Amino acid sequence: MRENNVSYVFLIGFPNLHSFNSLLFVFLLIIYCVTMCGNVIIIILVSMSKNLHSPMYFFITQVSIVDILMTTDILPNLLHIILHDGGTMSLTACISQFFVFANSETSECLILTVMSYDRYLAICNPLRYSSIVNKTFCVKSIIGSWLLSFLVLLMDEIDICKLDFCGPNVIDHFFCDYPPILELSCSDTSLLQIQVALFGIIIIICPFTIIIVSYVYIITTILNIQSISGRQKAFSTCSSHLTVVSIFYGSLFFVYMVPNKGQFLATSKALSLLYTVVSPLLNPFIYSLRNKDFKQALEKLKHNLNSFYLCQ
Repeated sequence: MRENNVSYVFLIGFPNLHSFNSLLFVFLLIIYCVTMCGNVIIIILVSMSKNLHSPMYFFITQVSIVDILMTTDILPNLLHIILHDGGTMSLTACISQFFVFANSETSECLILTVMSYDRYLAICNPLRYSSIVNKTFCVKSIIGSWLLSFLVLLMDEIDICKLDFCGPNVIDHFFCDYPPILELSCSDTSLLQIQVALFGIIIIICPFTIIIVSYVYIITTILNIQSISGRQKAFSTCSSHLTVVSIFYGSLFFVYMVPNKGQFLATSKALSLLYTVVSPLLNPFIYSLRNKDFKQALEKLKHNLNSFYLCQ
């Protein structure tokens, strides 16, 4: 018979930064606003500009949607925690936050993998690129990424809801991640941890391996290009994606490889900020700052807005 003595959880956040709470709150609020604006602008530009109606930019908008979803899931509650030196939420809301977060992370893993395949075909097999990476491929790959992520995480969600939670109800983190939720349970979670490890291999390790293999072929192809300008042009088409992958997977691996006890817990929290807060902030800038098509689309949007206001 299930015994749930935990109806709510208390998130500690960053207890050692009391004197900097106001500054941290303002800083994260600015990050939240900039992140939302940057990703929304990316989506608007790709939707409105015909020059950006290509598979690569379509995939970038999907990354922006994931970033908006994850940022909205984590940051507003984090701001509340900082402002009130901790935050309380229901156990159901805590598990739901984890589901949205994990679904976003998993979807981004899969979308970044599709993007690496897109770049592989564009550079290593350009003659077949248009016939393979068409509109149908793009739509199916994105639907498949979201659907696979949702179904896998739904299984975890159902299993978590079957656990008994009998305390304590304190989570020493700034959001409801998987390990802290399991620590609240008094049930045997060994099988669930094995299941999650297997799912992790399928939806994180395997995609990462595909990305690595894709870039081995990409780099080999680029090095075989005779002209320096040709190499630079080829590398520029995948440099943004490679940067995003490095930040995303680098922080993800460090968080779950670093011990989360004692003095290492603060390090784990700081690294968690990289892929929950910093990565969604940087992605729009990484994809747009060095991209001429984005710059032209943004200038055209500014021109259209100025013309609209002058006509009023």
